[in-house]
Amino acid sequence: MAAPPRDAIRIGDCVAEMNSLPVSCVDLIFADPPYNLQLEGGLSRPDQSVVDGVDDDWDKFADFGTYDAFTRRWLAAARRVMKRDATLVVIGSYHNIFRVGAILQDLGFWILNDIVWRKANPMPNFRGRRFTNAHATMIWAARSADAKRYTFNYEALKAGNEDCQARSDWYFPICTGAERLKDENGRKTHPTQKPEALLSRVLLAASNVGDLVLDPFFGSGTTGAVARRLGRSYIGLERDPVYAAAAKARIAAVEPLAAEALAPMPTKRSEPRVAFSSLIEAGLVAPGETLSDASGRHRALVRADGALKLGPAVGSIHKIGALVQGLPACNGWTFWRVQRAGQPVSIDDLRANIRAQMREAAE
Repeated sequence: MAAPPRDAIRIGDCVAEMNSLPVSCVDLIFADPPYNLQLEGGLSRPDQSVVDGVDDDWDKFADFGTYDAFTRRWLAAARRVMKRDATLVVIGSYHNIFRVGAILQDLGFWILNDIVWRKANPMPNFRGRRFTNAHATMIWAARSADAKRYTFNYEALKAGNEDCQARSDWYFPICTGAERLKDENGRKTHPTQKPEALLSRVLLAASNVGDLVLDPFFGSGTTGAVARRLGRSYIGLERDPVYAAAAKARIAAVEPLAAEALAPMPTKRSEPRVAFSSLIEAGLVAPGETLSDASGRHRALVRADGALKLGPAVGSIHKIGALVQGLPACNGWTFWRVQRAGQPVSIDDLRANIRAQMREAAE
């Protein structure tokens, strides 16, 4: 199978270009398709100045059926090039995102999250007939419900968020200032340029260094610029040569970050598996000792085979932990403690000692 291009911009129809790529070749897709805004005439501010909105031909469709057919074609082509555990992020407004979501599900994608981008500086509603449209919606979806090993850098996102889980509502300003590309006359190069901060979070959340990211509606090249800075590769598809040229120049000026700034964060899932019986074999826990929970309310006896005994019940640290709490599941490593020098010590800390020894032995 031919290798896909990397760090390349292809000019042409996105469906045709995606169908020319190898099957199952990309790790992540970010798509900012036409929104089908259905604008009726120009829009003016109260002072009668004209709003620089989106009225380009690429955003115009004859009717909803035509737009849906287009959406189905490009999503089917996108699904074809996604690896088994690849994911797709598609952004839209109320004009199109619900139609896109339904078609995603029709085609077999599995929706993981909807993410709200709350705009710090949205365009006002000049006519005063509706709420200010202050957000966009992103749908994050796996290729199918069978994709269980998709990339989600949970621990890294949590560490950067004051050790709190990253939420599905994001707050960023729209693209303005020096980041906004403009032509020689000072006009916007592209009307819907997305902020790099938004793409940075998408790529940091759902891809890894060296991954290949596809953007089928490349526009001004924000995805490519962020991918280059974060050590990812990209394929950009764009049918407008003017946009493609601006994106190429923009990306060429990006300085990639140093490797140490992009090194993956160690995670518990990436650590070697250690069974509870290994703690017994290493002498860190002795058969016959008692484990208790943090409150000291629940106590279980450690058996020589690594199981716990609580009354007539015998099972793993997870099973017995769930049993005493009346829950369907429990992480026994974080639930149980053992007494050391009169103080409760988490058995997860003892497991960490074994893992440290394993890392030292491997070096």
